[in-house]
Amino acid sequence: MYSTDEQRRLFDLSKSLLQGRQADLFSEPPAQTAEDLRQVLQYHEWRYYVQNDPVISDFEYDLLYKQLEALEREHPDLITPDSPTRRIGTDLMENAVQVNHLIPMLSLDNSYNAEDLKAFDESVKKLCKLGADTDIEYCVEPKYDGGTIVLVYENDRLVRAATRGNGYTGDEITANMRTLRTVPLKADFSRHGIFKTELRGEALIRKDIFEKINAVRLSAGEQTFANPRNAATGGLRMKDPREAAERGLEAFIYQLGYATDEQGNNVLGKFRSHDESIHLLGSLSFKTPLVKASADQHLPATKSCRNIEEVIAFCQSWQEYRDEYPYELDGMVVKVNSLELQERCGYTSHHPRWAMAFKFKARQATTRLRDVEFQVGKTGAVTPVAKLDPVPLAGVTVQNVSLHNEEFILSKDIRIGDQVLVERAGDVIPYIVKSLAELRDGSERPVEYPKNCPVCHSPLVKPEDEAVWRCENAACEAQVLARMIFHTSKAAMDIEGMGESTIERFYKLGWLHTITDLYRLEYDKVAQLDGFGEKSAANLRLAVERAKQNPIHRLLHSLSIHHLGQKAGKLLAAEIEHVLDLKEWDMERYQQIKDVGPVLARNVYNFFQNEQNIALLQEMEALGVNMKQTPEDMKADVNTDGVLYGKSILFTGTLSQMTREEAEKRAASAGASIASGVSKHLNILVVGEKAGSKLKKAQALGTVEIWSEMEFIERISN
Repeated sequence: MYSTDEQRRLFDLSKSLLQGRQADLFSEPPAQTAEDLRQVLQYHEWRYYVQNDPVISDFEYDLLYKQLEALEREHPDLITPDSPTRRIGTDLMENAVQVNHLIPMLSLDNSYNAEDLKAFDESVKKLCKLGADTDIEYCVEPKYDGGTIVLVYENDRLVRAATRGNGYTGDEITANMRTLRTVPLKADFSRHGIFKTELRGEALIRKDIFEKINAVRLSAGEQTFANPRNAATGGLRMKDPREAAERGLEAFIYQLGYATDEQGNNVLGKFRSHDESIHLLGSLSFKTPLVKASADQHLPATKSCRNIEEVIAFCQSWQEYRDEYPYELDGMVVKVNSLELQERCGYTSHHPRWAMAFKFKARQATTRLRDVEFQVGKTGAVTPVAKLDPVPLAGVTVQNVSLHNEEFILSKDIRIGDQVLVERAGDVIPYIVKSLAELRDGSERPVEYPKNCPVCHSPLVKPEDEAVWRCENAACEAQVLARMIFHTSKAAMDIEGMGESTIERFYKLGWLHTITDLYRLEYDKVAQLDGFGEKSAANLRLAVERAKQNPIHRLLHSLSIHHLGQKAGKLLAAEIEHVLDLKEWDMERYQQIKDVGPVLARNVYNFFQNEQNIALLQEMEALGVNMKQTPEDMKADVNTDGVLYGKSILFTGTLSQMTREEAEKRAASAGASIASGVSKHLNILVVGEKAGSKLKKAQALGTVEIWSEMEFIERISN
């Protein structure tokens, strides 16, 4: 369960990661960004699956997920066992009766454009060891936006129904499913040699029914549902089956996932294709994607496509038609039609390699840019934020959009008063695609970047190696507040109960001026505040006292030193006995540590040469905050015994034996660091098929070892 403050913090962090509202988030070390992404994804999974009350769209979640996935692919050492990319989402409810699925129900990998689908097609051909010119037949069907259901039939009778749950275990909803007219209580599977089977499908509410449900709730003074999906998933879990029946649920069945005969032998092999199994389900009176959802539906909902080009055309047609469909869709699902080829493709721990979801493109809209405000982050980065006329866009109202930095504004010639094209797509959302210069009437004016901090009015500076302007006044009120909020966060000192709103409240009361004040609160005064009381104040005191004993790598990370993330904090903590030892280090000493580059070295060096910062740390130590190395600080994160320890490695071209992610993970396990490009610091380049410019550049340098994929496998195996 998340506290209100924690939910506010995670929601704000989500928006920052999606919108780039604080430019310093984009320049955070990868470890910090990865930790932020893990936290927000886990929170949004809870809101989506457990609470049935998401606070961001599926598309926004997918983007956060892909950011983390890409970051972990680039930095395999950042992968943690609890990462959302390592497991499947869950909708399990507390206190519900739970049942195991007969086979796991994995998630789907997502795509948003034709290029992704073409890459998927190439991957399938490689996995199936087919030529590049071979056509793969795919079955394409709607990606329904409702509540996933799993039905089990035995001896022709419905014996169990469950939600998707965590992919392996779901909440039992058999009584509720029996009320749905679209779920046969008996189906003649035995006529086809099937004794026991598990079906997958989606419980949906038609759009017009949903509007009537909300109208009734509104007239009764009840809270309306945000969307048909929420109404459907809530209906699945009704305690009273009669209430579930009144919700207007329908079930579409889209997969025959498991089938055995009376002896328990797998009989799925009797079907040649996914399409054939869906036709069987339709013949047994199940509602499948083959069924027309309305009399005037002019596009078939499912289609067997001869190749990926047909798939792309069909998906794009449905993207234009989706608003006409009676049920909510958020995309199309593309599946390899041949069950034999599906078997060859196999699975990852997260998704089948033979299926991909094509997510419908985010909406675009035009609106007017009314003004630009400048926000100051914890490291002093000043970020321009566009203030728009509110515009509905893909399910949300957008009125604030990050403009990132001065170069972004100049490159797009964005002016105050412009009509701008806004899009909720790509890796930063929302996003100003362009200004519509042809619509200008002469009243528009250029955005004037401030010369001074908008909060403390100190002169702004722009470091040579950065794209952002910064306020270098460490006492700037905006920075002080942002640093205190970060210091107490879960990723840093993890002071439970000291969320953003609490810190802002204490700050306005004059109780907090610097980080040290967090450790000298008067808890009797805290207890007198509305919303606190003796117990809350006592809990806060305990949380603060626990934080004082944190290992010093957490403390170092909490100081908001630019580029000093969790990993770098651990690297430094392992080298010192006391935090103030760093006061004696020179730049060369920092750079002797593997993975500490010149920029980070300079930032940490400057911090510890500042007497005000030293005084702050000394004061914190006097207040009981631990400054000495702990056993946890001495733990090594790198496999120093690995055959590739101390080597930097990079992969290029198409690998045939494993995915790029798997290769990087195996290299990291062998002690290597994954490079981002070819340079004089690169030790090894592993070359797959169709290697291009990276290979040529490495050959030109003459210092890089060139390995084939098989050579790489042999080296790490030895």
